[in-house]
Amino acid sequence: MVFIPGGEFSRGRSYDWPDTRLAWYPNPLKDDTPVRKICVNPFYMDEAEVTNERYAVFAKATRRKPPYHWFKGEIQKGREKHPVVNVSWDDAAAFCGWEGKRLPTEAEWERASRGLVEGRMYPWGDSNPTAKLAVYGTDAGAEAVCSKERNYFGLCDMIGNLWEWTADWYDRNYYEVAPTRDPHGPAQGIYRVLRGGSWFDQPPLFLTCSYRSWARPAERSPTVGLRCVRAVTLRKADPRAALSP
Repeated sequence: MVFIPGGEFSRGRSYDWPDTRLAWYPNPLKDDTPVRKICVNPFYMDEAEVTNERYAVFAKATRRKPPYHWFKGEIQKGREKHPVVNVSWDDAAAFCGWEGKRLPTEAEWERASRGLVEGRMYPWGDSNPTAKLAVYGTDAGAEAVCSKERNYFGLCDMIGNLWEWTADWYDRNYYEVAPTRDPHGPAQGIYRVLRGGSWFDQPPLFLTCSYRSWARPAERSPTVGLRCVRAVTLRKADPRAALSP
């Protein structure tokens, strides 16, 4: 896992898309505004999306049904290091819990994707994605994890390869009312938030740090996977230490 420092950052989209200001068009892309300063606690995040081989150990140990495309419940040979797909939100949450972790909040995911530079569109800056930077705009499916350049924190495939489940329920207007300290999303909803874009997505807007997508929790898709996080446990200082020579 990779350590992600806590702190304050500007969450949301700070730039316009060509059709953002069209008054007659009920643009769903406005759900990643307004930009607001929020603060998250430090945490650890999986450096890569959960692979088939990791998920297979979980499925065997817990007797959970493997992804439906695994022939006879087995990983296709040569795809052990590819990210697992066709997992529901419940599957993803159960896997993370089994490893002693959890799904990231939407705020944690964006913090991890952005790095420490404010306002840019992608983890690497404002230039559009390339085949060197992300897996996108292809019909060949996801690639093995960490096949592209890592982001500022050393995380793989935060943009492209697969959409990633987050812990949050989706609410189009959540940014307007969210708390500024460690927001955890609405208390309820119909959809769960997805982040990061996938191998199938072509328009650059789907691949930005701020873009929000969503899916029903029961959905299983070849474009959706997961990664887990774990909270940082802060130890209290021993008061006796100050008395030591």
